[in-house]
Amino acid sequence: MLLTDYHTHSVLSPDGNVPLARMADAAVAAGLGELCITDHCDLMDQDGGRVYGYNWPAAVSQFRETVPMFQGRLNLRLGLEFGVPHVDRTAAEQILSLPELDFVIGSVHNLSPARGGRDFYFVDYPDADACYAALDDYFASMSVLACTDLYDVLGHIIYPLRYMHTPVSLERYRETIRTILRKVVEGGRGIEINTYRGRTIADWQPILELYRDCGGEIVTVGSDAHLPEHVGLGISEACALLQQTGFRYLATYEKRKPELHRL
Repeated sequence: MLLTDYHTHSVLSPDGNVPLARMADAAVAAGLGELCITDHCDLMDQDGGRVYGYNWPAAVSQFRETVPMFQGRLNLRLGLEFGVPHVDRTAAEQILSLPELDFVIGSVHNLSPARGGRDFYFVDYPDADACYAALDDYFASMSVLACTDLYDVLGHIIYPLRYMHTPVSLERYRETIRTILRKVVEGGRGIEINTYRGRTIADWQPILELYRDCGGEIVTVGSDAHLPEHVGLGISEACALLQQTGFRYLATYEKRKPELHRL
């Protein structure tokens, strides 16, 4: 079975720490066959301010320097984690036209502009009401993003739960999530299992079951690693969960086109 990590970050992400070469070394050590670097490209900063453009030359330069070092040992792909691309379609389209881009994760990291735009990581969640208010806003934004063509796979659908210490349930959002996943499928796009560095595997089962019911087939897996020691964490378990929930394939991408590999 091909093992891949399709959600990783290098020093080019604001919260990244190490160059791509060290992440690739870790991927080889973890037994992966393919690694996609998906550094952050967000159109809103952590406080909700607008961000314009992306340092694509630095990303391409790092990628080109690293690929020859791993020839025959590891396939490398160049991607982006594109945060809230739907807030500015013109800017998003310019970024997506960049040459050599293999893969795009469409993510929502921020509250909507109407709610101040703060990153969910920095939001206070004192009680269940605060959690559900944030989740209401989150899935409303994701519903908009899902209907666009500004991504290849929809990223970490359960993202805000990482930061909520009050027990909450996504059951009240079941039909909203179903509608989101149906739009993903209708657009010929996919979703990811984001293992959150191996911490969240079982949490994905209900999402995968809904996605499969909607006819979904395209799934990537990613650790969301920002450090070499986190590369590949949870990938084998995520692939096993895919098999258990009836999926037959794991997706990889080259030049924005998916390739399905039998699990």
